[in-house]
Amino acid sequence: MRASLLDDRRVLEVAGADARSFLHNVVTCSVEGLAAGAARYGALLTPQGKIVTDFLLLGTEDGLLLDVPAVTLDELLKRLTLYRLRAKVTLAARDDLAVAVLWGDGAPPDLPQRFADPRLPALGWRAFVPRAEASRALAGAEPGAPAAWHAHRIALGIPEGGRDFVFADAFPHEADMDQLGGVDFRKGCYVGQEVVSRMQHRGTARSRVVPVAIAGPAPEAGAEVTAGERPAGRMGSSAGDRGLALLRLDRAAGERLRAGASELTPLQPGWARFRIEGATPQEAS
Repeated sequence: MRASLLDDRRVLEVAGADARSFLHNVVTCSVEGLAAGAARYGALLTPQGKIVTDFLLLGTEDGLLLDVPAVTLDELLKRLTLYRLRAKVTLAARDDLAVAVLWGDGAPPDLPQRFADPRLPALGWRAFVPRAEASRALAGAEPGAPAAWHAHRIALGIPEGGRDFVFADAFPHEADMDQLGGVDFRKGCYVGQEVVSRMQHRGTARSRVVPVAIAGPAPEAGAEVTAGERPAGRMGSSAGDRGLALLRLDRAAGERLRAGASELTPLQPGWARFRIEGATPQEAS
């Protein structure tokens, strides 16, 4: 079992008598009735259905703790404060807590705020640990650099906001949130719900983040991907000969894809219900 602290993540606490019902009514995942210790993957969207930020959340006795990209914390706080109105809710950044990831073989350390990553079991575990005591809390696991965690994530084909899709520019379907439990299509209204439901029912997600095999040097994040002479998408994060790219699925099928000096081969994730014609089945490395 390996462990790493993610310095680019922050913790937001949503507490109070109305914490669950308040958040349930504005985000993509189901929160109402969430038991303490249970976790969800979700996002807050713009009214136009694009991702303001995605997050992992953990139910607690007093409310919820959200594992949020640091770059989106202020915007998330701003929008939740706007939506709060008369709800009995408090919102606070918990700078005393750090986000840890644990992955690999063996049992993870017994931490009080540890939870299985709700997106995919193979991702491992997340935990909120006291920042001042983080090293001691994770002493039962082998230390790992954040880059090793991202290589693990990329090998599984799991996108991360800010690295593989641009906040405020991507729809949940493009970020594969519908495939990874990030959208509850049975719940009632939330911000941006109409657009997301329309894409689901019409099957209009033309672009998605997909894993790719890289032949050549790793392209820079944001590099244009081409299919022949046509633009086909943008490169996201990479590790070794594996990467993630936001691709037009209709242009990824049967075309020679390039990004910079490298050739890309789309891989079919085992967890995905959408199909990429002609893609090679993905094997985690």
